[in-house]
Amino acid sequence: MTKKINDYKKFLKTTINVSREAGNLILKNLGKISKTKIKIKKPSDFVTHIDKKSEELIINTIKKEFPDHHFLAEEIIHDNETKGYRWIIDPLDGTTNYIHQYPTFSVSIALQEEGKTILSVIYDPVKEELFTAITSCGSYLNKKPINVSKRTNLKESLIITGFPFRKKDIIDDYLKLFKNLFLKVSDIRRDGSAALDLAYVACGRCDGFFELNLSPWDIAAGSILIKEAGGVVTDFNGNNKFLLTGNIIAGNKNIHQKILKEVKP
Repeated sequence: MTKKINDYKKFLKTTINVSREAGNLILKNLGKISKTKIKIKKPSDFVTHIDKKSEELIINTIKKEFPDHHFLAEEIIHDNETKGYRWIIDPLDGTTNYIHQYPTFSVSIALQEEGKTILSVIYDPVKEELFTAITSCGSYLNKKPINVSKRTNLKESLIITGFPFRKKDIIDDYLKLFKNLFLKVSDIRRDGSAALDLAYVACGRCDGFFELNLSPWDIAAGSILIKEAGGVVTDFNGNNKFLLTGNIIAGNKNIHQKILKEVKP
């Protein structure tokens, strides 16, 4: 196991370095993107040339270090191979925020071994906050250990969510759930970067998170951050299939269970 952890630390070092490089690229181009460089992938879902440049930088750097690894990335490579090592990459999580110069976006990178997520990095270049986790080694923010919150009461909790902008036909069901939870919690936030939302749950800034219809690159990195910080992550049925379904609930053990109870009906 010691050898494995040492290997993981080597992977993490590469991930941290390339996350910072990608973050610097993103920040350097903030506010400099012309309309011709913004493409619509689907209604309300955008991509810029910076998303693609960031992804190319990340993939090329990792490939150079680990040429036999696989990749699942938002813009370029969709490799479904789960044997060996596979990197799951969101080169710019919060593209709509970025286009509007709303300063909440991040670089999100996770690594899986035989289908199990073993490490992650989420980097916020605006705040210069680096969230990291290695399986069985805990979660960290700028090298300091972090933990999920200890709140047990929903009415005292701050919950974070994301709107189903890629699937607006489910908005009525989502709003019913939103209203039901909103009436029972202290407040709800919506920031537009699922990776950072999960990171904020991991470090205790928010007590719980739920969202529908996400992609693996939105949530893979954040999920291990929360687990290593002492929290719980499941799909809407309380199972471990959130990367497949895209529906996710996360939080400390108490708040997770209470959100799950509200979501299930």
